[in-house]
Amino acid sequence: MLLPVLFTLGLHACSEPGRSARQRSADWFRAMPDERPQMLNVDVPFRYPLSLYQRRTQGNVLLRLFVTSDGRVVPDSTRIVEPSGHSELDAAALAGASRLQFRAARLRGASIPVSLLFPVHFRHPEGPTLPGDSL
Repeated sequence: MLLPVLFTLGLHACSEPGRSARQRSADWFRAMPDERPQMLNVDVPFRYPLSLYQRRTQGNVLLRLFVTSDGRVVPDSTRIVEPSGHSELDAAALAGASRLQFRAARLRGASIPVSLLFPVHFRHPEGPTLPGDSL
């Protein structure tokens, strides 16, 4: 079952005059890109667990992803920031995250790695609207 997916960047600017190059290079993950990463997947890679789908169980999982400068997600770095309350949905979100592909973020024309927040919404077509859903 394919699910609609949205993502939000969670980045902060860090450039400060007078800091050494070594200090700035250690803070690369805080630089606000000129261009945010763009998801390239045509089909979202998240699979609704069948048992939860049959029960019309819904939920949101908020992931933190690390996307490299070539657009790959580093699976070992993916973390659940806000769990759904259903371990099967959380596991499905983690499993699908490793199959995400991005066009890398860019800063002054150069591809850069970024850390970002990525919400995964598991919705059943016959389930109730959840708080925060838009019509």
